[in-house]
Amino acid sequence: MALRDELLRSIWHAFTALDVDKSGKVSKSQLKVLSHNLCTVLKIPHDPVALEEHFKDDDEGPVSTQGYMPYLNKFILDKATGNFDRQDFNRMCWLLCSRKNLDRSQLLISNDDAFKVWCIFNFLSEDRYPLIIVTEEERFEDYKVQLSVRQQSLNAWELILLVGSRQFIKGMDRQTLSMGITEVYQELIMDVLKQGYMMKKGHRRKNWTERWFMLKLNSISYFVGEDLAEKKGDILLEGCCSPLQDKEGKKCLFLIKSSNKSFEISASDKKKKQEWIQGPAHAALRGSAEAGGDSSEAAGGAGGSAAQDALEEAAAKAAEEERKRLQTQTELQDRYIVDIEREKIVRQQMEEQVAQKSEELEQYLQRVKEMEGMYRQLEDALEDERRARQDEEAEAVHRLQARLLEEEAVKRAELEEFHLQQQRAIAETEAEKQELERERLIKENALQAAMKQLDQLEEDRQGALEQYQAVMRKLEDAANNTKTWKHKVAEQEGMLRLIQPGSKGQQMITNWGPAAFSDAEFSHRQKKWQETKNEETQAQ
Repeated sequence: MALRDELLRSIWHAFTALDVDKSGKVSKSQLKVLSHNLCTVLKIPHDPVALEEHFKDDDEGPVSTQGYMPYLNKFILDKATGNFDRQDFNRMCWLLCSRKNLDRSQLLISNDDAFKVWCIFNFLSEDRYPLIIVTEEERFEDYKVQLSVRQQSLNAWELILLVGSRQFIKGMDRQTLSMGITEVYQELIMDVLKQGYMMKKGHRRKNWTERWFMLKLNSISYFVGEDLAEKKGDILLEGCCSPLQDKEGKKCLFLIKSSNKSFEISASDKKKKQEWIQGPAHAALRGSAEAGGDSSEAAGGAGGSAAQDALEEAAAKAAEEERKRLQTQTELQDRYIVDIEREKIVRQQMEEQVAQKSEELEQYLQRVKEMEGMYRQLEDALEDERRARQDEEAEAVHRLQARLLEEEAVKRAELEEFHLQQQRAIAETEAEKQELERERLIKENALQAAMKQLDQLEEDRQGALEQYQAVMRKLEDAANNTKTWKHKVAEQEGMLRLIQPGSKGQQMITNWGPAAFSDAEFSHRQKKWQETKNEETQAQ
């Protein structure tokens, strides 16, 4: 598909989205914004007054598609080259048209997958406007009946609704559908011929790192992961890939050559190694075929002898190079044809296996239906038997429940009686507890009173002891005084006579009269008298 046709299809969606009332015309202010955005994503200079100059003779009303096309061709499409990001261009047009036309509430796919289906539709749609895809296959007819679509074609939004509907994805999960959409998008839109993980040897550190490689027509891009979030570099394909011997513990090695560098790559197995070696050659063949088609169209459109001479001169200059590459390309073409034939055989075998599996599946489904009928009959019979058994069990359960209720009533009466006994026992225990508490309080009060009396007695005892000690001191003093006085009396013998209580025994009669002394006093006086005599004798 030519670049101009590819761009026009996306721009047509954006223009029709701006046509709110579906009159075929868009205001100039909206076309200014659209033109500015197109120039930005296509990386071409934008003249802000060009649109006004182009329509200076028209009124201030809206501009139709036919009126906008000359400006679009002259100021935008004629200046567009291939040095812009097609994905950014498509996403800009997608944002303008998806908000108006896409009902996301009924979709079972993500917004990114819907965008990819939209790009695929633009690539596959008929070369006429409005853009449609003619549905002739029986499978799409069935889906259209389910979606209530009667016409023999689908527009972009009907296709997105079809792919994102439950009927289309029946039998597969969303992740599988998303992977299929992504694979078709990368092959048709992004020109990705092959992709996968491989090990790449670094140029500086010489270490091996796993990268996600993506083969396109003229280059191989490699990323950190398959999400394409971080791009690490591009390899321009200017030569063929060649196999290498196993080394450094790595197997399935091959070399990718570019203008200034060579890249050592390690595939996971020999099959993938061979596929990646042949991949750049297939890409070169495909690119040559596309370039040849474009050149033929350009030459037919020009129709001049100068172009014919230029082509002959270019062919003469390229003859030597083509001669050198002829043998390699022939071998690669032969390998490619062999691979295609092998793939056709494998595909045919797979189709036969699928047909056989489909027949087996139909037979299996028929057996399943028969088994389901037998299963329903068995369920009915089991249901009848279960109901009869339930009736019998219900009667037995009823009798058992009556007997259990009687036993429950008896047990309840016994429990109530036991409960009353427990209540009485608790009441008696509580009364005894209160009585014991009162006795404890009485005894405690009595103990406190006794303690107070004991303290009082102790104080009285201390007072009596003090009094006793005082009396004893007085008695000692009196005894000392008495001894002194008795001594003086003894010195004056016969002059005085002490009167003391006498004993009840036999009284002694002295010269002082009867009962003047007791025996002890008499002995004491006698002893004292003898000591005095002795002292006087000694003194003389």
